[in-house]
Amino acid sequence: MRREGVPIIVVLPAAIGAAFFIVPLVGLIVRSPWGDALSALSAPETLEALKLSLIASLSATAVALVLGVPLAWVYARVAFPGRDLLRALTTLPMVLPPVVGGIALFLAFGRSGLLGAWLDNTFGITFPFTTAGVVMAEAFVAMPFLILTVEAGLRSMDRRYEEAARALGANRWRVFMRVTLPLIGPSLFAGAVLCWARALGEFGATITFAGNFPGVTQTMPLAVYLLLETNQEASFILSLVLLLVSLVVLVGLKDRWLGNA
Repeated sequence: MRREGVPIIVVLPAAIGAAFFIVPLVGLIVRSPWGDALSALSAPETLEALKLSLIASLSATAVALVLGVPLAWVYARVAFPGRDLLRALTTLPMVLPPVVGGIALFLAFGRSGLLGAWLDNTFGITFPFTTAGVVMAEAFVAMPFLILTVEAGLRSMDRRYEEAARALGANRWRVFMRVTLPLIGPSLFAGAVLCWARALGEFGATITFAGNFPGVTQTMPLAVYLLLETNQEASFILSLVLLLVSLVVLVGLKDRWLGNA
C-alpha cells in the first residue's frame, strides 16, 4: 500500500507543538547537576520528603480504591435522577485549580469547617496541617482519575459473564469478586496507577490544606518548591525524579489508552 504523504501545513505546527513540550524537559535534563545527584537524593530532608510522599500517595490510592470503585460501579450500573450532576461534582477536582480544592477542603474539614468543627469537638480529630491532611488532599484530587477509568471498564465489559454466574447460583458479592473484578482488572490497575501518580505529584491542594512542614506534610513537590529558593540544583534533581515517575506511568499505560497503535 502506498503511503500517503503528510502535508507540510500539518507537519510544521505538529513539530512546533511537540517541541513546546520536549524543549523544557530537555532543558531540565541538560541543566541538572548530575554530579551532585547522589548527594542531593541522599540528603536527610530529601529522603524524608520521599518517604512521606510514598506513604501519603499510597494511602491516598488505597482510600480511592475503597471509595472510588463502589462509586464507579454506581455510575456505571445504577440509573437515578441527578447521576450526571453527581458524576460531574465528584470528578470536578480533575479540572479544578488545586489551590481552590485545598481551600474547599479547609472550609469543610478545618477546625471551624462544616464537618471539621464537629469532628474536632466530638472526636478530637483534625486534618489540616497533618499527615492525614496530606492524604485527604491527595485523595481529593486523584480519586477522579480512578473513578472514570474504572467506570469506563465497567461499561465496556461483557455483562453476560455476570449473568451466567448469577444463573448458576452465585450471589452478588461472589459475582463481583470472582467475575466483575477480574474482568475490569486492567482498568482497575490503570486507574490505580494514574491515581497514585497524580497523588505523588500533588502540590496546590496539599500546601493549602496541609501546609509545608518537614517530616509532617512536606512531600516531594513541596520540597522542590522550597529548594527553588535555597538550593536550585537540588530542586532540579528532585524534579527529575518526579519526571521519571510520570514518564514511566505514561509509557506503561500507553496501550491502555491507545490500544496497540
